[in-house]
Amino acid sequence: MNASDRTPADLLRSALAADAARPLVTFYDDATGERVELSVATFANWVAKTANLIQGELSAGPGDRVALLLPAHWQTAVWLLACSSVGVTAELGGDPAGADVVVAGPETLEAGLACSGERIALSLAPLGRRFPTAPAGYADYAVEVPSQGDRFAPFVPVDADAPALVVGGVERSGVELVAQARVDAAALGLGPGSRLLSGLGYGDWTGVSTGLYAPLAAGGSVVLCRNLDRLAPEAFEKRVESERVTDTAV
Repeated sequence: MNASDRTPADLLRSALAADAARPLVTFYDDATGERVELSVATFANWVAKTANLIQGELSAGPGDRVALLLPAHWQTAVWLLACSSVGVTAELGGDPAGADVVVAGPETLEAGLACSGERIALSLAPLGRRFPTAPAGYADYAVEVPSQGDRFAPFVPVDADAPALVVGGVERSGVELVAQARVDAAALGLGPGSRLLSGLGYGDWTGVSTGLYAPLAAGGSVVLCRNLDRLAPEAFEKRVESERVTDTAV
């Protein structure tokens, strides 16, 4: 990746320029049997649409905080990069009462109602399906995002030194996040073309770095597995082989 990259959004742009067709995030949910593979180009399109939703429909911008009450999931990864693209601070597991926007999954809808600002609900169902009816107090992400633009430009330039991510009680700027992701990638032995399988959650830095930022910083990709404990050992070995995994973090 480019040494000049200073934010996660920069890393994604470099990945697009290098090879837009290669896989970036392959997601499994072993509770539902879901498998989704997103190329760099497809992932970047979801990021652009979500960033337009954040900036345009939700009227959020630099200085605002988005509480992501979501598990390790491909759509959570999209929201993290979309927040970076806009310049808002993403808070994984953040306090919804102190957030300007809350993004909740099915298990955190009640908690998210503490946010007095905009609220977005994700069904986290296979294929990104919408809710049968939008949860009370929320807009349905799957209804709102498809109509958003496929290209994104922030209203104001993103400050790489501003807070970009809060996870596990630790706040990092874009510059700090990218630097740590590069350190983590080196420690994991990742490089261009690496394929890292992660069964870790997004509740702390180790999980979110392993499950997104470190592979992105290295020019590699991630096989992100939710509910991996439900997978039999022989099925795990088969997945490692079929997905051409080079490294694991479980």
